[in-house]
Amino acid sequence: MNKLKNKKNIKQKMIILGALILIFIFFVIQNPSFASYENIMTITLATCINGILSLGVTFVILTGGIDLSIGTVMTFSAIISGTIFNKFGLPIGICIVIGLLTGALCGFLNGLAVTKMHLPPFIATMCMMMITKGLNLIVSGIKPVYFNESKGYQSIALGDFLGIKGFYNAIVIYFLMATIASFIYNRTILGRYAKSIGSNENATRLSGIRTDCWKISAYVICGLFAAIAGLLMSSRLNSAQPQLGAGYETEAIAATVIGGTSMSGGNASIWGSVLGAFIVSTLTNGLRSMAVATEWQTVLIGVVLALALFIDQLQNRKQKN
Repeated sequence: MNKLKNKKNIKQKMIILGALILIFIFFVIQNPSFASYENIMTITLATCINGILSLGVTFVILTGGIDLSIGTVMTFSAIISGTIFNKFGLPIGICIVIGLLTGALCGFLNGLAVTKMHLPPFIATMCMMMITKGLNLIVSGIKPVYFNESKGYQSIALGDFLGIKGFYNAIVIYFLMATIASFIYNRTILGRYAKSIGSNENATRLSGIRTDCWKISAYVICGLFAAIAGLLMSSRLNSAQPQLGAGYETEAIAATVIGGTSMSGGNASIWGSVLGAFIVSTLTNGLRSMAVATEWQTVLIGVVLALALFIDQLQNRKQKN
């Protein structure tokens, strides 16, 4: 049974990878400079933020939930970190840790709302999205929070790894986070229980597993990954922009679903989410290079997401039959 499942997962990843290659070839034909080293690094750098968000939300979707707050939580974590740094003058390392803990706390509160208050995940995380969206404006005073006094803050994301020009530190951090997420999913109790909860929560609870604790843990991981994305975003811009973040959840969830994670829960693919994030970034970059209007880029990504969801539903029906 496991061998058949592994073969199916490998086949699914190969299809996603094939789709990414075909999309890339299409844009290269349209514009040969699309395949330049600089543009590939630009696409990869753009993938990092959305990709890390998609890694985090993968664990929540795995349990059968959803998190609409990841974009605003990402911004909130960065704003808290920057505000503490500017007002209290604490070392930037401590401020970064506080920012990461802020993201984890938001995830924890989401988990409590879902498990203890019994709110539907869509509603609970939408409330958190609205709360953090408002707090972003309140804490920042509707102004960007700058990190100008922290020398080298931008190098966290934009520094050249091992001196390789254009190969940014953010890319290394992204793949490191993907590796950690893959380890959690495949090698830890959290990954195993999250999968079990998504497949059949009642049966998992009746078997003696404390499902609420593990669901909360999934939301905490999602919040923490959102905060890491916020760190990279603020490092790239050397500031935390209070109105930035809303809308990122859509592309992150799209990347996750395109990558093969089932919206009904119980089945996910970490590296599939990585490929899905690259598909979204490649589409966006390619359409931009063709001078396609931003609104039409959004339309196309929405169409791709709808197709991915449709395929997911067909696969779920086949499994039930």
